[in-house]
Amino acid sequence: MDDSQESAVETVELEVVYRDEYFIAVNKPAGMLVHRSWLDRHETQFVMQTLRDQIGQHVFPLHRLDRPTSGVLLFALSSEFAAKAAPMFAEHQFTKTYHAIVRGWIEEGDRLDYPLKKEQDKIADKFASKEVEAQSAITDYQPLAKVEVPHSTGRFPTSRFCLVEMQPLTGRKHQLRRHMAHLRHPILGDTSHGDGKQNRLFRYVYDAKRLMLHASKLEFVHPYTNENIVIEAKFDEVWQRLLKEFGWKSGFE
Repeated sequence: MDDSQESAVETVELEVVYRDEYFIAVNKPAGMLVHRSWLDRHETQFVMQTLRDQIGQHVFPLHRLDRPTSGVLLFALSSEFAAKAAPMFAEHQFTKTYHAIVRGWIEEGDRLDYPLKKEQDKIADKFASKEVEAQSAITDYQPLAKVEVPHSTGRFPTSRFCLVEMQPLTGRKHQLRRHMAHLRHPILGDTSHGDGKQNRLFRYVYDAKRLMLHASKLEFVHPYTNENIVIEAKFDEVWQRLLKEFGWKSGFE
C-alpha cells in the first residue's frame, strides 16, 4: 500500500467514557459497525478492532448497537469478565436509556407492550423459516421537548418533531425503531421504518444524514465490586447542532 492509499483510511480515535480493570466503554460513532461481518465485507473500520488497537489489548463485546446508532457501548477486558457479565445483559440487568428525534408530537409518556416478529436478513436468514412467532417487546418512552418548523413535507405548511427518551425493557432487533414507527412517530433518519419525506427534510435542510437515535446512558450493578455504575455518552456534532437549532435541552449535551 502506497502513502496515498494509507492516508485514504482515516484513523478514528474512539472516545472512552468508562474504564476499570474489568470493563471499558466507548461512545460509538454513528455509522460504525461494532465488529467485522461477512455481510459488510467492504467495511474497513470496526469499533472492536479500533478499540483493541487503541488500548493495546483485546476487548470482548457484551452487547451491540446497530450500525447507525451512536452512544454507550460496553466491552469486557477479558473472556472471563465477559462470561461473568454477558448473562446480565441476557437477564436485562442493565438499564439502557436512549434519546431520539421523532416525527410529530408525543404528548405524554407511556409503556408500549407490542410484540415483534424477528426481522430476518435477506442473506443471513435466506433459508430460515418464514413462520416466526412474535416475541414480547416492551419500551418505556417519555417526550422531553417539541418543536414546529416552517418546512412542509406534505399537505401541512409546517413540520413537527419531538425529542423522546426511551428505555427498552426487552432487546429485540431494531426494537426502538419499530416501536416508534408503530406509534406513527418514526425516528428521523430511519431508512427502514421511517418517513422518507421527513428524512429528506433532515438531510437537506438540517444537514442531518444519520439516524437520530443515541444510546445516552447505561446503568448496572458492577458484578465484581457491587457498585452502582452509571455510564453516559454525550451527543455528537449533528445532535448538538439540532438541539441548538430547536432550542432543546436534554442533559446529555
